[in-house]
Amino acid sequence: MTFKNLIIDENTKIINALKQLSKTGEKNLVVINANKKLVGVLSDGDLRRAILKKININNSIKNIYNKKPLFFYKDKLKLSDIKKILVSKKLFFAPIIDKTKNITDIITWDFIFGKKNRTKNVKIKIPVIVMAGGKGTRLQPFTDILPKPLIPINGKSVLEHVFDKFLNYGLKEFYLSINYKSKILKAFFDELKPNYKIKFLEEKKPLGTAGPIGIINLKNSKTFFVTNSDIILDIDYFDLLNFHLENKNIATCVVAAKDYVIPYGTCKINSSGKLLQLKEKPTYNFLVNTGLYLFDKSVLNLIKKNEKMDMNELIGIMLKKNLKIMVYPVSEKSWIDVGQWNEYKKAITKLA
Repeated sequence: MTFKNLIIDENTKIINALKQLSKTGEKNLVVINANKKLVGVLSDGDLRRAILKKININNSIKNIYNKKPLFFYKDKLKLSDIKKILVSKKLFFAPIIDKTKNITDIITWDFIFGKKNRTKNVKIKIPVIVMAGGKGTRLQPFTDILPKPLIPINGKSVLEHVFDKFLNYGLKEFYLSINYKSKILKAFFDELKPNYKIKFLEEKKPLGTAGPIGIINLKNSKTFFVTNSDIILDIDYFDLLNFHLENKNIATCVVAAKDYVIPYGTCKINSSGKLLQLKEKPTYNFLVNTGLYLFDKSVLNLIKKNEKMDMNELIGIMLKKNLKIMVYPVSEKSWIDVGQWNEYKKAITKLA
């Protein structure tokens, strides 16, 4: 990846900036004006705050990026000095410019320290609860024979791909809720012999998308992840956890910014039926629930053991109690929902 992929024009739409940032794997983009001069830096945090403030994601990034970024002049500082400054300021990124503010390079944390060193001393030691008890009716007829989490993608089961994203961040304690074709799931992992812990939560009857959480006894964990077994998210789990803890959330829902295009012209009328406006193929923007959550341990008190409860019911109870829930927006491209046929086909290409 050249540093040009990390540069974005200040007139770029927020939704497109989110997509570009997701492609780079970095946490920042350098912002330039029409004359190709440095004018600021856009971070994933800037984008997230804009979305949470309900700023239209088709607006430009002009009013949300940092206009006073850290930068270095070409040939003025040694790499060792840049390294010290980035560490002291806890930054992962800085543009290098010439005297006329043209960008000549971009220094990233990975370039200086190596990608592995960014996370090698930081491991997330909290449990991950994976909901894998459903029938997967949207993937029939495959799921008439195999449980949905074992559907193959490029030589690995869906569930292994889900686990891999957590394993990359040091998460190795998994709870797997099972009901439909549970013996096949248990036999699969018995044969696989993974180098991480899996504890099975056996549902004697279907407990929904939240009920299995009530089975768990989390003595040593104040926070835990919950994920559907058919979603694969390529995101920064460190940043997600920090966001959750810094905001003192009881729950954090990971959402994706998604565009929906109506494939027809839509008509706006008044009360008497008179046409006021004809809009051709309008686009609507939504924050869509991905199926990944972070919860505080106190949430366990809201779930009755061995009683069916879906996630929307649990979230509804929390909202009624006025508990603090926030959303963590990510790019649509960082999220794969393998539970649908069209997305399953896309996953084969994305995960190749």
